[in-house]
Amino acid sequence: MSVRDLAHGEGEEAARNVLGGLLQPCSFEPATGFFRDGHCNTCSQDRGSHTVCAIMTAEFLQFSKSRGNDLTTPVPQYDFPGLKPGDHWCLCAGRWLEACEAGKAPKVSLEATNAAALAIVPLQALQEHAI
Repeated sequence: MSVRDLAHGEGEEAARNVLGGLLQPCSFEPATGFFRDGHCNTCSQDRGSHTVCAIMTAEFLQFSKSRGNDLTTPVPQYDFPGLKPGDHWCLCAGRWLEACEAGKAPKVSLEATNAAALAIVPLQALQEHAI
């Protein structure tokens, strides 16, 4: 079974984190993840690869907004409360990497970051931003 299969939790295997262990929850309040199941689970329909469990900062939220993705404004029709500094959220791996390259990346929980993120983000970059 490939790392990608393990990362997606396909078949009998549970999803894995970037350290090789079982994927831990990222946040239930607010409920995060592509499936809003509290975990940074992913699948082939998750085009953004919402796999990096990050702890929001004001700096990152502003950076994301400047890139066209306002994560602070509530969107009730999607049951999205809007994020604030300190919230944990499954970010798109590419956006996290973009923020990292700009010096604006938030800290990450390695245990809650899906191994699928490694297809986009180098492990060393995640480790350098680990909580």
